[in-house]
Amino acid sequence: MTFSVKVVPRADREAMIKKQLENPQGDEDFYDFRSQKSKLKVIRVDINLPVYRMENFRTYTDQKEYIAKEKLDADYFLKGQELQSVQQKQHDILKKLSETKKGTVPLIGDVLQKDGQRERLLISSTGVVINGNRRLSAMRELGTEYVDCMVLPADATADEIVDIEANLQAKSETKLDYDWIGDAQLINRLVNMGRSPKDIAERLNRTKADIENSLQALAEADIYLKDWADAPGEYSRVRDDAGQLFKDLPKLIAGKDQALQQGSRVIAWTLFENRDKIQGRVYAFNAAIGKLAADVLERMSEELDVSITPSDEDDDESGFEIDFGGETEVDYAPLIEHLRDDETKDDAIEALVEACQAAIDAQVGKNSTKAALKAITQAHSKLVSVDISTAAPDTYHGMQKQLESIATLVAKLHEKVKDAASKTTGGG
Repeated sequence: MTFSVKVVPRADREAMIKKQLENPQGDEDFYDFRSQKSKLKVIRVDINLPVYRMENFRTYTDQKEYIAKEKLDADYFLKGQELQSVQQKQHDILKKLSETKKGTVPLIGDVLQKDGQRERLLISSTGVVINGNRRLSAMRELGTEYVDCMVLPADATADEIVDIEANLQAKSETKLDYDWIGDAQLINRLVNMGRSPKDIAERLNRTKADIENSLQALAEADIYLKDWADAPGEYSRVRDDAGQLFKDLPKLIAGKDQALQQGSRVIAWTLFENRDKIQGRVYAFNAAIGKLAADVLERMSEELDVSITPSDEDDDESGFEIDFGGETEVDYAPLIEHLRDDETKDDAIEALVEACQAAIDAQVGKNSTKAALKAITQAHSKLVSVDISTAAPDTYHGMQKQLESIATLVAKLHEKVKDAASKTTGGG
């Protein structure tokens, strides 16, 4: 049966803690407050006295999921720290986290049941738990009556408390408990406190590039949830196996024009949402999202017969145009619309997945001594399979132009093959 939270009013908590501090159990060294060693007094309080801290980056994703599911205000948890109903929901989230096993690390409840409380909680002078929220939830579920706590000075600020969480997150034994969203939100909070990426990197024992990438990945996740999934704030959708994708994405779209950046994003989002339809992990398709994105989208447009080149008023009536070089304006919106439209998205998804694999295979083939033969064989197979009898009359003119272009290319390839063969055999 789940523990029933009873919130002691703040003024009463503060008075109880102040009285206990007059005759503490002792003191303990603490090194993560104000960048110096501090001696914090240790007290023992009733298990009902502490309250969970709601600005908790370990539970951030779960909080946002609950807010989205229940259609609550964005600051439901932050504003409800003193409310029993909100504390109860936070307890339920923490209970679930405390019961989640990570690798070979024992469950918190198992350790507490075997050894009792080995590490003291860290609380504010008003009883808010700064460190040890999961342990408190586990102790409550085990029926523990009292809990030992170190107490921060009454003048500790909200920003200093965030600094403490950051310092603890930098320790290897604790940082694995954060999902990548919570980690990025902690970094974002430090930025909003005026800290530079360099300062944050030093505090978290990471590189400046890693800090900047975490912020960029979070921004990409927000774009996906808001603009594509229509689920702003529902970070649970991207919590687990999406972390690497969103961390890779900023680099994969760098240097592209705005249209191709969006096209690359849509490739990434579609592959992520349809990862059960691809072979291997999504990151294996990074080339298709990155340097091969334009090729992928062009292949997809050909497969779906969707034009991605805006027509000009001077175009011939068929709208067909052959590009012999130079920059051509490209509009990927029609393809994106096919992926969003319920009536066309199934075929569009299939075409995109196939285009990704084909582009990657072609790129790999370029490094093969038989790549040219393979490409010509594939082109031959495509042409053999063409059935003119089913073609619409208004496509005849376009097909004629394509065939003329193909004939020109074939003639050139013939000359190149003859020239190469001549050089190989030494003949004239």
